[in-house]
Amino acid sequence: MQASILVSFALVAAWLIYTRRRQWRHKLPPGPPCLPIIGNMLQLGPNPHKSFANLSKTYGPLMFLKLGNQSVVVASSPETAKQVLQKHGHVFSTPFTPNAVCVLGHGDVSMAMLPAASDIWKKIRRIYREKLFSSQALQATQDIRRERLRKLNEYINTCNGEGLPMNVGEATFTTMSNLIFATLFSIEIIQYGVINKEFEEHVKAITRYMGVPNVADFFPVFAPLDPQGLRRKLTHHFGSLLELVQSLIDQRLQERTTSSYHKKSDFLETLLDLSQGNEYDLSINEIKHLSVDLIIAGSDTSAATVEWAMVELLLHPDKMRKLKAELKSVVGEKSIVEESDISRLPYLQATINEVFRLHPPAPLLSPHVAEDEARVNDYIIPKNARIFVNVWAIMRDPSIWNDPESFEPERFINNDTNFGGQHLELIPFGSGRRICPGLPLASRMLHCMVATMCHNFDWKLEKGAESKKLQREDLFGLALQKKTHLRAIPIKV
Repeated sequence: MQASILVSFALVAAWLIYTRRRQWRHKLPPGPPCLPIIGNMLQLGPNPHKSFANLSKTYGPLMFLKLGNQSVVVASSPETAKQVLQKHGHVFSTPFTPNAVCVLGHGDVSMAMLPAASDIWKKIRRIYREKLFSSQALQATQDIRRERLRKLNEYINTCNGEGLPMNVGEATFTTMSNLIFATLFSIEIIQYGVINKEFEEHVKAITRYMGVPNVADFFPVFAPLDPQGLRRKLTHHFGSLLELVQSLIDQRLQERTTSSYHKKSDFLETLLDLSQGNEYDLSINEIKHLSVDLIIAGSDTSAATVEWAMVELLLHPDKMRKLKAELKSVVGEKSIVEESDISRLPYLQATINEVFRLHPPAPLLSPHVAEDEARVNDYIIPKNARIFVNVWAIMRDPSIWNDPESFEPERFINNDTNFGGQHLELIPFGSGRRICPGLPLASRMLHCMVATMCHNFDWKLEKGAESKKLQREDLFGLALQKKTHLRAIPIKV
């Protein structure tokens, strides 16, 4: 008798679970009809952020698609972004790791690839917050950034003296790469005007290939075949950077054994000290991969943002004049704009906000995976669905921004909205527990680079390059790059 009651109870429970799951399947977010096998892959196009934005106009701010046999949910409004990144952040905190990136052990120790519940992720985040990007740590490395700005100013002066156009993209990449290497290792990696093509190609290839839609991600059964060769290419580029970093670490470890060694005030010294202590249990392998993450994120995305800022200011001379007038009033005759000046430069801050709004470095942020089923806005997000937050669409939404396609820094004057992660209508660095940890460093350098370039010089676009459409063409990847580098002639004020 008791056994039959238990069997009956189990059957009823199973039926309820089955029924509920059937109901949930009918409560998926709306989305476009999909084809057999390939789903909505043909609607993805070369610019997924723009394709998703167009589809969301029909299907709403929370949208469901099938890419191959993978379920995908796209959030395209501040409200749905808040649900994904903050309210349900514990469910959606696991990053989606593209198959092509899981090479050379990088996916096992990279903070960007690890779930937030991982002990390694928690350890590295703590190191970023307490040892590398704290106010005290950034204050200690301020002279390194000031020296990079001085050299940038010197190089622009050289271009001015020769009357030749400057490749702004290469100059900003050189500045940011040297900043990262000086901060990490107390060395410089590139010379102005003599780009290290090999190093630049490694960094840019990684950001480009990491953003390419990959058949192996849509159909995991094909992953071992690497049909697009992305895994092979990324193995080469990641491998080269890892070898470079390992050689620098080995050199430093050897130097530290000599009696004449004087400690350096760079990140590597801090990390090696931590590895030899007991508090963090940090391995040399983790230091190596952490360094490569910083090189990729710091060199390319920040450089691209400064280039976009110069594009917009050159296309809008009235905005450039306003910025230059503010700099003249506040900074005076100084050639280098100090980090302490930023708080007194509201139009500069508004300009950087507006550049991030129009040209977010990561238009879809980093995709996440639903660890479990979750309810968002009365819809069910299925377990293992891939989650995208389309910040590009949010930051060009006409229901949020007046005349969103225009470059108007004035919209941020007397407005508390900023990119720190609390205002969901402007989140180029993300929000919640997985917000970009390098934001404090990027913010300082972006403001000072743009200000230094604009304060000391007038600029003129290279002849034949005045087309706004041409200058605004972008190239989708992990970072949203300008399709062709900006070339402009600096004129000393």
